[in-house]
Amino acid sequence: MDDADGRAAEADGLTLPDRPRRFTGVLAALDRPLALGFITTLGVLGALVLGSALGSISTILVYIVLAMFLAVGLDPIVRRLERRRVSRGGAIAIVFGGFALLFLGFLIWVLPPVIAQIAEFVEAIPETVAGIPETEWFAALGADTQVAIETGLEQLADWVSSPATIATLSGGVLAVGVAFVSGISASFIVVALTLYFLSSLSSIKGAFYALAPAHSRPRLTSLTERITDSVGSALIGSVILAALNAGVVFVLHLVIRLPFPALMAVVAFVVTLIPLFGSVIFLVIGTGVALFTSPTQALIFAVAYLVYIQLESYVVSPRVMNRAVSIPAALVLIGALIGGALMGVIGVLVALPVVASILLIIREVVVPKQDLKI
Repeated sequence: MDDADGRAAEADGLTLPDRPRRFTGVLAALDRPLALGFITTLGVLGALVLGSALGSISTILVYIVLAMFLAVGLDPIVRRLERRRVSRGGAIAIVFGGFALLFLGFLIWVLPPVIAQIAEFVEAIPETVAGIPETEWFAALGADTQVAIETGLEQLADWVSSPATIATLSGGVLAVGVAFVSGISASFIVVALTLYFLSSLSSIKGAFYALAPAHSRPRLTSLTERITDSVGSALIGSVILAALNAGVVFVLHLVIRLPFPALMAVVAFVVTLIPLFGSVIFLVIGTGVALFTSPTQALIFAVAYLVYIQLESYVVSPRVMNRAVSIPAALVLIGALIGGALMGVIGVLVALPVVASILLIIREVVVPKQDLKI
């Protein structure tokens, strides 16, 4: 090495023997492009194999995530029973016994009329569509509007009666049957995992805390407990609000004498699991279905359910969700859309506590660290 290189090395703060040691590995890799390409290819293949493996066990991962969220959601009830001097095992047994009774009641008193009303609804569609031109509200429309609606009804009838549509619907019915059987087996797996996670949740948290440095454990413990409390409150609150919506819809259908009360109540329960916007979505769905019975009854239902939405927003929801982290409406909608696209109804239900947890971490960890940077 000449004097110029020696002076440059000294200017960089390196002695002559130090500079080769720092750059030897990089230069050696560049001098052997075949080895570098081979190693890179192995890395890409490893990533593809890992991605394929994760894809093949994606269903199992969904079961695990759902069971963990259910365990976190049920943990506040278990701890409340523990504070009343009930052992944790006894509290878990009481909680699962209560949910088993609710599920048994659903199978005995709710599921049979829902199945019957689904059949009635499917059978009533052709007759209802055919009778639309004879209704009073159709006669009150303009001539052009009537022609447009009749054309649309004819196209709908042709589409329903086509062989391709019948084949698609038949395949859909078969798929629903297969999904129902798969759902039963999946429910047993999720219940077993939930029992395990719920019984060992304290030890799982303790093992998680032990991974952090000793000086950070108190803060990590506090933050984790707040996140789990928020997740539990959000999950339980969402289910309670959805159940209240279903009850209100069932009573309104009975009082207004609209058809399919049990079916619409179940639909309301599923739709209103969507946070903030679920009630508005079902308002449109329920009013649209009621229109086929009578515009007057549909109007009464829309007004009554809109009144309930206001009571839910300003009276019921603040009390039910009082321990959940407040989330901007835009983030709730984005989270629900992403969760629904990834995991369907389960993703929508899990989206709210996930967004709440991320928002709490940002507020408690990220923002304070940024505030210290001046």
